[in-house]
Amino acid sequence: MNFKSIDDLHAALAAQNYIAERGLSTAIFLALKLGRPLFLEGEAGVGKTEIAKVLAALLDTDLIRLQCYEGLDVSHAVYEWNYTRQMLSMRLAETRGEHASEAQLFGPEFLLKRPLLQAIEEGRTKSPVLLIDELDRSDDEFEAFLLEVLSDFQITIPEIGTIKAKHTPVVIVTSNRTREVHDALKRRCLYYWIDYPSFDKELSIVRAKVPQASEQLARQVTGFVQELRRLDLYKLPGVAETLDWITALVTLDQQALHPSVVDETLGVILKYQDDVEKIKGGQTQNILAHVKATP
Repeated sequence: MNFKSIDDLHAALAAQNYIAERGLSTAIFLALKLGRPLFLEGEAGVGKTEIAKVLAALLDTDLIRLQCYEGLDVSHAVYEWNYTRQMLSMRLAETRGEHASEAQLFGPEFLLKRPLLQAIEEGRTKSPVLLIDELDRSDDEFEAFLLEVLSDFQITIPEIGTIKAKHTPVVIVTSNRTREVHDALKRRCLYYWIDYPSFDKELSIVRAKVPQASEQLARQVTGFVQELRRLDLYKLPGVAETLDWITALVTLDQQALHPSVVDETLGVILKYQDDVEKIKGGQTQNILAHVKATP
């Protein structure tokens, strides 16, 4: 799909039930047109990862996801050799009285391609979407390596040579900002911060994603979560938790919020016991009263 304007892209995102701010649609549009990675920061659960999924669907291409974590290295992110298969090949050659050469043992058929290599492999006929998710969880060493990959979109494998992308991947990098990502990597990317949505935007998201929910329930759930984000909690709920909660309430055949139901399902939106205890009971009733009194 070729997006001729920001409005075209904005409408396409909405058609996929992704409700984006105009600024985010602009950032995505420019990233596609300029061939630059898009670096998205924001709290967990505000829709950063979902953008990559929606883009892959809109572009009708593969989504390749690299989930970052502490200790992530080249063997898990780029490639490693299939040592078991190499050993079997050596033994098979020995049974035939032959000697397997290094070139034979380190050929492409023995290469295990990890996400970064998959994204630039030469056999691709179109650009995939490469999601580098939660980069802030990885180490500085991996971030430095990634900087090199994003600069040239090529990877050198000593035994084979340099592999360069024929179709540059569409790259989405996300961070929950548990640590600062280095400026050198940010300079390679376009940047956008995704904040918690306003009431109206979150309500639109709820309506689009969970259309079976009653209007009353949708408004009350959205209002309740918005109020939770004003409190001093250890972990504020994101949009993902809002959607999980209203889906759970619909499953329980609820048409509106009631204190007992809220208390029984707080574990869907709050993930720490201290937060649950802080809200459960009196605070639940106070928030509900405020939500129901708000037009």
